[in-house]
Amino acid sequence: MNTESSDIAASTHPYDSLTPEVILDAMEDAGFEVSGRLFALNSYENRVYQVGLEEGPPVITKFYRPGRWSDAAIMEEHEFSLELQAADIPVIAPMIMENGESLGRHGDFRFAVFPQRGGQAPDTSITDTLYRLGQWLGQIHNLGATKSFQHRPGFDLVQGIQDHNALLIDGGWVSDDLRPAWDSLIPDLVRGCQQRIEEAGVVDTLRIHGDCHAGNILCRDETMLFVDLDDCRTGPAVQDMWLLLNGEATERGSQLGELLEGYEMFRDFNRRERHLIEPLRCYRQIAHCAWLARRWEDPAFPRFFPWFAQPRFWSDQVLALREQLSALQEPAISLPGQY
Repeated sequence: MNTESSDIAASTHPYDSLTPEVILDAMEDAGFEVSGRLFALNSYENRVYQVGLEEGPPVITKFYRPGRWSDAAIMEEHEFSLELQAADIPVIAPMIMENGESLGRHGDFRFAVFPQRGGQAPDTSITDTLYRLGQWLGQIHNLGATKSFQHRPGFDLVQGIQDHNALLIDGGWVSDDLRPAWDSLIPDLVRGCQQRIEEAGVVDTLRIHGDCHAGNILCRDETMLFVDLDDCRTGPAVQDMWLLLNGEATERGSQLGELLEGYEMFRDFNRRERHLIEPLRCYRQIAHCAWLARRWEDPAFPRFFPWFAQPRFWSDQVLALREQLSALQEPAISLPGQY
C-alpha cells in the first residue's frame, strides 16, 4: 500500500493522494499499531485525523501542507512545543515516534502525531479565566525569549499588508466595481498602521504562539491546554493577547487588564504594545483574504468557503476595512486606571 511520489505529482492537488490507506500506512511505518478507525477533523491549512490504535486511546495526526514549511521550520515548531512541555507549561506537543523523531515522512508527505485531548474553548468573559491565561502566557513568553527562531517568519506588518493586497489585486479577486473603494482604502490603512507602529516605538520580539485565539485553547475542569503551534513565529507579546479580546473598546481594555494582571506575575509587559493591536488586526484581515486566494486551488477551499468568490463577500470586506480604518484612527485601548 505504499504511495509513490509520482502519484502525488499526477494529482490535481497533493492532498488528493492522501487516502485513508496512505494515512494508515504512514502511521504503521512510524511504529503505531492502528486499528483501521480513521476520522477526519476540521482543518484546512493541513489535514488532521483522529486515528484509532489497537491498544489505548486514539491519537491525532497532522499531515503538513506540502510546500508550506521547510523541515527546519517544522522542527522549530516541534522543539518549541517540547520545550514548553518540559517546563510544565500546558501545551499539546508532538509525540516522539519509534525512530526517536517527532517529524514523520511518508512519500512526499510530512506528519506529526499528538495525544488526543478533550476540552472546550475558554470563556473569556470570566475574569479569572483571563487572569489564568495571562499567567500561562507570561510563562510561555519567558521561555520563548530564551532563544530565537532561525527558520520561522516574523511580522512585517506594513510590507505584509502591501504584499497580500498585491496578490489579491493581481489575482483579480476584487471586482472592478469595488476597485475604486478598495484602492483608496489600502493606502489609508497603510498610513494608519505606520502611525500606530511609530507610536508603539521599539518593542521586543520573541518566540510566540502566533495564533492564540480561544479556539486554540482547550479547557477541561481546571486544566488549560494550548494547542496548534503551527503558526508559531517571532513577534511582539501582544500578538498572543489581542485575539482573546472582544467587545467594545472599554470591554477589551478591561479584558487586557485582567490578562496582564496574570501575565505580569511572571513577565513584564511593554504597555506601548497596545498601539500594535489595530495594525495586527488590519494585517490579519487582509492576510486572511490572501490566504483564501492562495489556497483556492485546493478543492477543500471552494467547497468550504464558497462565499469567498461571491461579490457580497468583497463588498462586506470594504465595509469591514472602513471600520478598521476608523479603529486605527482612534486612541489605543486604555487599561483600567489608565488615561
